[in-house]
Amino acid sequence: MRKICALENPALPFNPAELIPDWAAELPVAITVCDLDARILYMNLKSVATFSNSGGSGLIGKNLRDCHSPQSNDIIKELLSTGRSNIYTIEKKGVKKMICQIPWYKKGEIAGLVELSIVLPELMPHFIRP
Repeated sequence: MRKICALENPALPFNPAELIPDWAAELPVAITVCDLDARILYMNLKSVATFSNSGGSGLIGKNLRDCHSPQSNDIIKELLSTGRSNIYTIEKKGVKKMICQIPWYKKGEIAGLVELSIVLPELMPHFIRP
């Protein structure tokens, strides 16, 4: 199975490929992982396809701040410094998605962010459980 990940970088204290299990490579959810400097470490195949017009796998190693507005960069900075999650829905070109931006940790310390972009069905049931 082909994994999409950053090339080994001697400046990092770990190999980014070790972060992601093999099953994530072809998961039908876009997964993008960045480090504390907002540098993209990993994109699975769905993420590469989702961002193909912006560079696809060529974005690996690039900084998220170069791809976002000042307002979004402020949010990224806050998430990286506080460990807070940012979860919301969007609609673009008629496709609804849930975006989950959550911190990931290495040895108990915030190490970066994971973004999951999940396409939502047009009609989605909502259940209230006891």
